[in-house]
Amino acid sequence: MFRLDLGPNAHLRPLEVWHAEEFAEHLDRAREHIRPWVGPSFVTTSVDGASATLARYANTAAGDGGRLYGIWVDDVLRGGVMFVSFSAAAGVCEIGCWLEPAAEGRGLVTPAVTALLDWALIERGLNRAEWRCRADNVRSAAVAERVGMRLEGTLRGAWLNGGAFHDKQVWAILRSEHAALRSRTPASAPTGSRPPYR
Repeated sequence: MFRLDLGPNAHLRPLEVWHAEEFAEHLDRAREHIRPWVGPSFVTTSVDGASATLARYANTAAGDGGRLYGIWVDDVLRGGVMFVSFSAAAGVCEIGCWLEPAAEGRGLVTPAVTALLDWALIERGLNRAEWRCRADNVRSAAVAERVGMRLEGTLRGAWLNGGAFHDKQVWAILRSEHAALRSRTPASAPTGSRPPYR
């Protein structure tokens, strides 16, 4: 019912608790591909674990916090974007993404992230959106750059994953910067102008 078209046969919509079985099946396809880049609690290995992850985000969304949105391609869940954190009081959010290999290279993440930026910075009036990724995650950093974020610095040894500490990049964009970029977006480009539904 609530969806944003991302391109041919692809759309974005809320990822909710009732999607637990579908989310678990998606993670079975995506797990080893995304494991180096996401937190261990996200790459659950069961339907119950998938349900717990979705319930956790449903609870934070109910408190006007983090939210999950799925990316469906040909009606199959292939990845998503998320507000890792969202604070209207502080005026700051963090956005992230993930995709299984079958969905890469189709230009789906950039319009999905742009939709979240539009909603957070323009509609909700937050001042700052962040993007944090492992310093060696070239694809993730490329998304941040494509949506107009600036690399503000690298946190050395800041993220423990897989038994090792990794450097983490911090990218960010301010509301004024995003609004200026959006004012120059051609009318034919995907706008993501509709809010992401919550």
